[in-house]
Amino acid sequence: MSDDKQPTFTLINNQTGEESILPVVEGTYGPHCIDVRKLYSQTGYFTFDPSFTATGSCKSKITYIDGDEGILLHRGYNIKELAVKSTYMEVCHLLLHGELPNEAELKEFSGHITNHTMVHEQVKSVYQGFRRDAHPMAIMCGVVGTMAAFYHDSLDIWDPEQRRISAHRLIAKMPTMAAMALKYSKGQPYVYPRNDLTYAENFLHMCFSVPAEEYKLRPPVVRAMERILILHADHEQNASTSTVRLAGSSQANPMACIASGITSLWGPAHGGANQSVLEMLDEIGDKKNIPEFIKRAKDKEDPFRLMGFGHRVYKNFDPRAEIMRESCHEVLEELGINDPQLELAMELEKIALEDPYFIDRKLFPNVDFYSGIILKAMGFPVEMFTVLFAVSRTAGWISQWKEMMEEKSLRIGRPRQLYTGEAERPYVEVSKRK
Repeated sequence: MSDDKQPTFTLINNQTGEESILPVVEGTYGPHCIDVRKLYSQTGYFTFDPSFTATGSCKSKITYIDGDEGILLHRGYNIKELAVKSTYMEVCHLLLHGELPNEAELKEFSGHITNHTMVHEQVKSVYQGFRRDAHPMAIMCGVVGTMAAFYHDSLDIWDPEQRRISAHRLIAKMPTMAAMALKYSKGQPYVYPRNDLTYAENFLHMCFSVPAEEYKLRPPVVRAMERILILHADHEQNASTSTVRLAGSSQANPMACIASGITSLWGPAHGGANQSVLEMLDEIGDKKNIPEFIKRAKDKEDPFRLMGFGHRVYKNFDPRAEIMRESCHEVLEELGINDPQLELAMELEKIALEDPYFIDRKLFPNVDFYSGIILKAMGFPVEMFTVLFAVSRTAGWISQWKEMMEEKSLRIGRPRQLYTGEAERPYVEVSKRK
């Protein structure tokens, strides 16, 4: 490494002896990055990094994760403090604008969101075009993208005011559209949003209220929904967030960009983890079968895995899980649900937390283990779990998009490839092909 003021790396071609000096870009926390943007012009080589797991694709001031230490920060604030002390509206303001709002700012921001929760009446007709048994995520992909056809007045991505309005509209309308997807699948009438309810209360009301009977808002359930929204609001440069940024780099409108994020989130390797937990519990079936499945989970030759335990990013513990666990037990106690699957989950949690195998390997229950249990207890069908994820993550997606649009220079994303196909060859007439 150079002794110059700016650290650099010297890359030496051991075949030619040629040297390339690459600058190092330093961040507040985490590994520094080698700036390889001029590597090709200097050497004729690209870097090869499938899945981009060793590549910093952007600079961001929004979210920081230290997986080894179990740290998640939003704009410098620890997720544990935010989940316990803040509301989702405060966290949305923080992600979008960089600071927690004071009382006046929070009132103004919440008012803007509340005033945008209604969707255009013609949006109802979009839902009617789907089969009754369509997956809610398929509906969300279509409906969110369709928003660009209804809100022409905020699609100028170069206008800061229109960007702000689009951000507010997306955060505000996502719960309404998600609740409409749920009601459509049930054959129930849509429920309009209410301005006298909080964001979390309003979402629960729209999902579960019916004209014949008012939905009773229970504080532990509302608190759990608030925490679910906060804990999933943003998670750095994951697959769906990177998808939003890549779509945005083409100068696509924000509605289209968020719709692209939803499509990426739909993949079971990304947004379907909490659904996989309940599917695993179905496979286990009964508490008496837990020892057998614990044994299978320890067997490297057995493909069975305990879903909801451990995390790809967090190597020691998921900082969100502790908060979610508390809410999980609060909700189950409040609702007094006698569900064998939920009892099975709690027994599995107890055994895994006491088993040296899981303790030694830091395979503790993660946020998905508890969120799936909570959502089922609340009454959400399994196919709505990823939709709930999208409702929460919209704040992070639009904040990341907004940050990218505010950079001094916006360039379209264009990953390179390592071509391994056929070399150029002559065309052969069809009659002469063997």
